[in-house]
Amino acid sequence: MTRLNQLLDRNERFARDYNPSALGIPAQQPVVVTCLDHRVDPAIMLGLQLGDAPVIRNAGGRVTQAVIDDISFLGYLSEQLFGGQLGDGALFEVAVIQHTQCGTGFLADAGFRGGAAAATGLAEDTLEAMAVTDPDATIRADVERLLAAPGLSPKVSVSGHVYDIATGRVTMAVDARFAQSAAR
Repeated sequence: MTRLNQLLDRNERFARDYNPSALGIPAQQPVVVTCLDHRVDPAIMLGLQLGDAPVIRNAGGRVTQAVIDDISFLGYLSEQLFGGQLGDGALFEVAVIQHTQCGTGFLADAGFRGGAAAATGLAEDTLEAMAVTDPDATIRADVERLLAAPGLSPKVSVSGHVYDIATGRVTMAVDARFAQSAAR
């Protein structure tokens, strides 16, 4: 017996009324990068519906190389499939959203980090870099990292936001911008 039985039952109800849609431009245009924490659900906190936005989730909502690769691919795919349909020359905005009280903050503690390294096989310096103890600081660093990525389309803008677990509010920490060296 799986622990997913209740969720699979919910999926059956969903599938009864499901109408598949063709690959197309997401309804809301952002790409959301956020944490995998169960308290951070972008569909709920941003009011997203199916088809509104691609969502990339990882520990801390950090801009890792894997995230950069995914966004670079989405930029290329969007340009190829929808480039002429967007009017203003922009493809999409990446909204990087980190949050307060993030569990990755435990990685700032050397003892915890050492145990995590032993359990996961990840290097301690890799784990230390994942820590979100001050989301206002890490969001700025991650926005800069993404804007500096050579594979990022110059038609993709990036913004940074912090979700406050205590209040449920998302605030902008870094306004949307394109890479400085890139002209749209």
